[in-house]
Amino acid sequence: MQATRQEILDHLHRHGKAPVKELGQTLGLTPTGIRQHLSILQRDGLVSTEEERGRVGRPALIYALTEKAENLYPTQYDALANLLIEEVRTIVSGQGVQSLLQRVATRIAEPYMKRAESLAPEPRARYVCAVLAERGTETAYERDGDDFLIHQYTCPYPAVARRNSAICAMEVGLVSRMCGGDARLTTSLLRGDNACTFRIRPARDDAATAHTKG
Repeated sequence: MQATRQEILDHLHRHGKAPVKELGQTLGLTPTGIRQHLSILQRDGLVSTEEERGRVGRPALIYALTEKAENLYPTQYDALANLLIEEVRTIVSGQGVQSLLQRVATRIAEPYMKRAESLAPEPRARYVCAVLAERGTETAYERDGDDFLIHQYTCPYPAVARRNSAICAMEVGLVSRMCGGDARLTTSLLRGDNACTFRIRPARDDAATAHTKG
């Protein structure tokens, strides 16, 4: 990251939002110079804008970090997630932890289900691949006979998975729920493979329909 643009991100991270004038005064740059850097940050999906109306004159553009930019800064979410899982494990059985994580998977999937259920098996698998990518992981899709393979090259919860591999079962449950078929984890980043690969086997009726259409 170029130094001035990193300073802009750092200022927005500390203060939440700022107009061009404030950023220019803080960094010692002209409004034109600040706008050039902001334009690049917007192009990269790191900064968003909104209009803020004052008492007089035209609305001012206010800049803030996007979720993508916020994710560049360290948080304690992973540590909190690990502690919560470990505390739950002291209260309930291992099966209880799995049941809880499957309920979480169902809740994560819920916003996508209406769209997913409207699709035939192969477009549905492609849609699920796109959803995983939208959630911040690098993914790829391929077909293998009647099965579909989704390769997840980056883990959405790396620090959690290293301490609590039960989170992997949650991700399998999420994929299975959204795909509407049986999903098996056939390769794993935790085991040293180059991806977590989900083999999705559509329900029998769906597979027959897909084969007929093919």
